[in-house]
Amino acid sequence: MPEQVDVSTWFDTHTYRADQFDAATLVAAKGGRGISVLIPAKDEAATIGPIVTTLRTELMQQCALVDEIIVIDSHSADDTAAIARDAGAQVFHVDDLLPELGGRPGKGEAMWKALAVMSGDIGVYLDADVEDFTADFVTGLVGPLLLEEDLAFVKAFYDRPWSSGPPRSSGGGRVTELVARPLILERAPRLAGFVQPLAGECAFRADVLRSIPFVSHYGVDIGLMIDVERREGLAAMAQVDLGLRRHRHQDLAALSAMTQHVRAAFDLRAEPDGPGVVESTAVVFARVGSRMQMSERTVTTAERPPMRDVLGER
Repeated sequence: MPEQVDVSTWFDTHTYRADQFDAATLVAAKGGRGISVLIPAKDEAATIGPIVTTLRTELMQQCALVDEIIVIDSHSADDTAAIARDAGAQVFHVDDLLPELGGRPGKGEAMWKALAVMSGDIGVYLDADVEDFTADFVTGLVGPLLLEEDLAFVKAFYDRPWSSGPPRSSGGGRVTELVARPLILERAPRLAGFVQPLAGECAFRADVLRSIPFVSHYGVDIGLMIDVERREGLAAMAQVDLGLRRHRHQDLAALSAMTQHVRAAFDLRAEPDGPGVVESTAVVFARVGSRMQMSERTVTTAERPPMRDVLGER
């Protein structure tokens, strides 16, 4: 059974800051373990180049902390793939990985398929839309994993400024605070100490994430956390304050669809032996000319099996 720990005690003992870790110390602690940085990306030509360049220059050339940078291109219509490749990343189109299993849209699919091509013992998922990216995103996330042998999963949190005005000093985004956090308190209260449970950045032991299923689309982040806590226990999880994170904010229509996937992830985890698919419908409104129109939006949230099972069948 995973070790049980009080949530408030966990918060005090398992919350770190990125500035607690430096690359030289982590290289010494790395031993023979490989570290893979995995970046799912769609239409991020404006930011993917600086991210990959920073990683390659500061964490591969100046020190040997990161062993590979992998970008999973999720149907970009711009030059994301070419820019990432020119900057030094290995680039895979999501549909070219495990083609016998077909393809599904969304972030969760790209994250899941990245596990099939990474070679490291430790993985780091990064979002591709971060502006002013710095290497301490990676050192902060892998630091606890390299220095604390009992940890298996580390989640990021950060201050998130709007295009103008001061950064928000605490809490998550709109979907986190209005949808995910109430559901966590009701259905997964042991995760209540995570500041930003829907953050896209995290670090993990590869064997752990290969042993659990992946929820599609934007349900993937909370689905992973629920499964890791059930499998490894809260004591094997941590979070790191990465300071300031600038990125593109999505509009309300996109956030509304995201809420459907997040809710579906909780439903899927409530029935782990169920059909593995949730279909949800929302009523949406839009003004067309001088008239308001009502329509329905139906989204399907599904899950992929543990990658360990898939790779074992190949």
